[in-house]
Order: sequence, then C-alpha cells, then structure tokens
Amino acid sequence: MQYHEKVEVHGHLMDTGVLARVLDDVLDYGGDYRVVRIDLGRSHDDESHAVITVGADSPSQLMRILMRIQVHGVNKIESGTARCEPADRDGVFPPDFYSTTNLETVVHLDGQWVPVEHPEMDCGLVVSHGRVRTVPVTDVRAGDMIVCGVDGVKVVLPVTAHSSRIYEEYESLAAPLPSSTQPQAVLVRAIARQIREVKAEGSQVLWVAGQAVVSTGAGPALVALVGAGYVDVLFAGNALATLDVEAALYGSPLGLGPLRSGRVQRGSEQHIRAVNTIRREGSIRAAVESGVLTQGIMHAMVKANKTFVLVGSVRDEGPLPDVHTDVLAGQRAMRAALRGVAFALMIASAQHSVATGNILPASVPVACVDVNPSTVHALIERTSAHAVGVVADTGLFLEELAAELVPDYRASPA
Repeated sequence: MQYHEKVEVHGHLMDTGVLARVLDDVLDYGGDYRVVRIDLGRSHDDESHAVITVGADSPSQLMRILMRIQVHGVNKIESGTARCEPADRDGVFPPDFYSTTNLETVVHLDGQWVPVEHPEMDCGLVVSHGRVRTVPVTDVRAGDMIVCGVDGVKVVLPVTAHSSRIYEEYESLAAPLPSSTQPQAVLVRAIARQIREVKAEGSQVLWVAGQAVVSTGAGPALVALVGAGYVDVLFAGNALATLDVEAALYGSPLGLGPLRSGRVQRGSEQHIRAVNTIRREGSIRAAVESGVLTQGIMHAMVKANKTFVLVGSVRDEGPLPDVHTDVLAGQRAMRAALRGVAFALMIASAQHSVATGNILPASVPVACVDVNPSTVHALIERTSAHAVGVVADTGLFLEELAAELVPDYRASPA
C-alpha cells in the first residue's frame, strides 16, 4: 500500500533547477512522484507553478520526504492545521517533530497563519501564547509545545527587491561554478553596490572573517571598512583576533618579519604574549580603553562601537578573554547578533561561515569569498538562497573592496 500527498511549488522552477532537485530528492528518499500539472512562465520574470503527487510506502517515509522537499519551497496543497506535542524532557524533541528550513515559514494555528519568528534551519518550532519561534534542540525544555509532522506548515521562497536584483547581476557575470576565471573586479563592484544599498536602507552588514584577513596583510583594508561604517557585526574565531592584536602590539603576526622576508627569531612567542597582554587587561574593550591596544581590526570595532562575536575551538592558544569557549553559548551570541542583518560577507573562514549559514534566514543574501574553490562551493550549498561565490585571494579582494567603498583608502605598503 502506498501513501500519497499532493503538493505544489511556485517560482523560477526551470532556470534555477528547483523542479529537478525536488524530483531527485523524492527519489533519493525512496519515494515516487507523478507530475500532475505544470504551468511554465513565458517570460524571464514570470514564475512557474507545478503540482506533484508524492508517494511513499509508509506515513513516516512520506513525512520525511515532504519535510525534505520543503527546503525548495514545496508545500502541501491541503495543509490542514498544525499538530503540537509537548517535549517530554530537556534537550529532546518529540520523535516526529517538524524540522525547519531557513525559509520564511508560517504555521496554521486556531484558524490563522502565524509567521515563525527568526527562521533557521535544523530547528524545531515551539508554540507559546499564539506565537511561533524556532528553537534548537539544545534549548528545548520539557513541556514546550513543539509542532509535529508537516500538517499546517508552509514555507515561502525569498524574493526581495535588492537581493533578487543583485543576485541576477552576479548570475550573469559569474561562471556556473565559482572559479578563478570570474571577473573579480566586476564582482567586487557588485558586492560594494549591494553593501551600499543595505546601509542606505538602515540595515546591517555582517562579516564572517578568518585569520587570513590578517596574515595576507589585508587588516588595514578591513579597518578602513569598519571606520567607514560598512562593518556592523563581525563573527570570527580566536585566531583572527589574536593575530590582529599581535600585529598591533608587535608589528607583525606569527613572528613574520618586515616584507614577510622571514620569521623573527622565536617570533611565535609573540602570539601567546599578545594573548596574555589582553587577558591581563580583562578584555579587548578594556585594552582599547586603557590605551594598550591602539590599532587594528579589534581596536576599530571597539572604537566604532560595533558588535563582534568570537567563538573558539579546541586548537586555540589562550584564548583571548572575549572568546566563547562554550560553543553553544557562542551560537546563542551569534543568533542574538543577527537582528537587523540584511547582507553577509563570508571571507576566508570555512568553519565560522558554515556555522553562520546554519543560523541565517534564507532571505539574507550572502557572498562567500575564499581562495579555495571547493570551500566556496560548499558554503554556497549550505547558506542562503541568494548566496554567491567568489574565488579570490583574501588580501587582494579586501584591498579592491576597500578602494571601492572608501574612496580615500590607500593600501599600506605590503
């Protein structure tokens, strides 16, 4: 016996490959399908509409398939009303909980559609006092009412004026897969234009940056961007902050001598001394306010009163006192810093970029920049529906972006 459900999907189904991915996912999850109807848009701007009957051998398998294809904007035609069950213990969802996407989501409760607050992938939905919000499994508490199954839940594909327009510009410029053959100067100008538009709207720009920003000598470029107001939130690890502090205190990171001609004897000692200096002050902000830290990226962030969240790992030296060593606390701090973010630029930081992609709503456009094409590909797949990849050297990219956004910026001699 087979169990069936009729679903529908709207959007640019053919040119974006959405329909093919939906059908592939149905088969990959062991199901079957029949395309009942498909209405194709006639012009480039027209959306298409498809109705599909999905089949599976069991209700649980059908539910998994329906949840899976919702990441592509597929919804049940007869959605019904959401079913809620209480969590029976802390840190554990009910067995058939609804697993969220990062798309805009609405839940049918008491005869009305209620928008989900703070869309995020791989979470549950908790219902409280007529409101619905995402909750990670680590934060669910016994007694929380959790949405279960797929009934009464719909997702909406993101379409915003500036994100769709800029994404189309990227799409027309970039290769099908990001590579070193991309027209980097043109892409830098497009990213700069989007950052300006986001700031003009009063929204915030999030940067996720790795230590290569400092080690490639691009720290002054990022400092200029912070000073010009183009960096509102910074996510990074202990490495970027420590290298930046080390360069500010000793003139070079990781013992690299002038012009990178060679390593200073016992230069690696600088690294832990930089950490110790900040730990003695109590925090990065305290070091800035006391005059111990007088330059660099972290100094600029403090002086501009901008938000930074540093989350560490098991390999960190020290770490700096501002670094979250509890990754769950770090995730919560990152989530709290996302309010008002309308564009994210991820550069040379695979680990923190993936972590950010996990918590960003799909409506936030993302630019992923890395010298490694495979890293860029992986980040694009994991992040926003409007993610764009740029394969580029970190230092050169930041120098070009700073020159584009900060007219009086002049790169310091390398």
